[in-house]
Amino acid sequence: MSHRYWSPVVHRLTPYVPGEQPRLSHLVKLNTNENPYGPSPKVIEAIRAELSDALRLYPDPNAERLKQAIADDYGVTPAQVFVGNGSDEVLAHIFHALFQHPAPLLFPDITYSFYPVYCGLYGIDYITRPLAEDFTLRVADYLQPNGGIIFANPNAPTGCLLPLADIEWLLERNRDSVVVVDEAYIDFGGDTAIALVNRYPNLLVTQTLSKSRSLAGLRVGLAVGHPELIEALERVKNSFNSYPLDRLAIAGAVAAFADREHFERTRQAVIASREELTADLQNLGFAVLPSAANFIFARHPQWDAAVLAVALREYQVIVRHFRQPRIDQFLRITIGNPAQNAALLAAFQDILAER
Repeated sequence: MSHRYWSPVVHRLTPYVPGEQPRLSHLVKLNTNENPYGPSPKVIEAIRAELSDALRLYPDPNAERLKQAIADDYGVTPAQVFVGNGSDEVLAHIFHALFQHPAPLLFPDITYSFYPVYCGLYGIDYITRPLAEDFTLRVADYLQPNGGIIFANPNAPTGCLLPLADIEWLLERNRDSVVVVDEAYIDFGGDTAIALVNRYPNLLVTQTLSKSRSLAGLRVGLAVGHPELIEALERVKNSFNSYPLDRLAIAGAVAAFADREHFERTRQAVIASREELTADLQNLGFAVLPSAANFIFARHPQWDAAVLAVALREYQVIVRHFRQPRIDQFLRITIGNPAQNAALLAAFQDILAER
């Protein structure tokens, strides 16, 4: 069919490409940063309890139960909490509501690849600031006129963590635009910037239940910040979709926040496996960036990363390779369970022995 029916903006879009979701069940899937451990059993129970005739009714458009659970967990008020259909939707509303200004948006040259996609969708000018040679973020590079600042912390796909003190340093010097800290992976090794939201009204922190709470299939994201920022997001959301979270998602997410013990146990298991896998890969000759996430970013000085990714697939192991300047010799490897990590290491040992 001809594209003559498209709106003009559609021709200009370069959509985000998510990690491969293969249909083969026997693969060791280490390419999309999913949690290797299942969600809390209390989440499953809560979702089952919602499977009733009540599904004929709309969910709470404001998800008040969930906002209260999040507020209780982080020591804020429900008026400081926004929720959406995964953090990607939350981020989309942020770009729409808070970043459409004459001055350009600033974000790192190597970061979550959805950011430039949102800019294309909403017509936002942006400037990327290069990460340092060691792939850390230099906050001093963001002290220029801007229409907003956004960065992932820990960063994706590098896994590098920016200390909370550096974030506060930037906030103290950038008070005239919104600073968004995208904390999809913060529970695996960092301190959340939510601790700063009451002191900095221009700070907005986003998180997701997809990673540390093992709910990528439920699609629940959140933002925490000053009530005026939250109101802007609510106005956009209610001009787009008043019911982004269904009854099952709300019930499951509330239960996930209630089970602190499961959350702590599984995230600590991932952290321990990350440190062990990092050491094992270094013993095989890999250079591995320091990671505070549930993945590692690694390269081998004697092997092309694309070749390694293809070779791993022959062993039924899939990882993520980005064909992007500066990082095209790295592989992003999700931390799996011990058996998955062992399969990865065994495959690498065989592949590396070929040379």
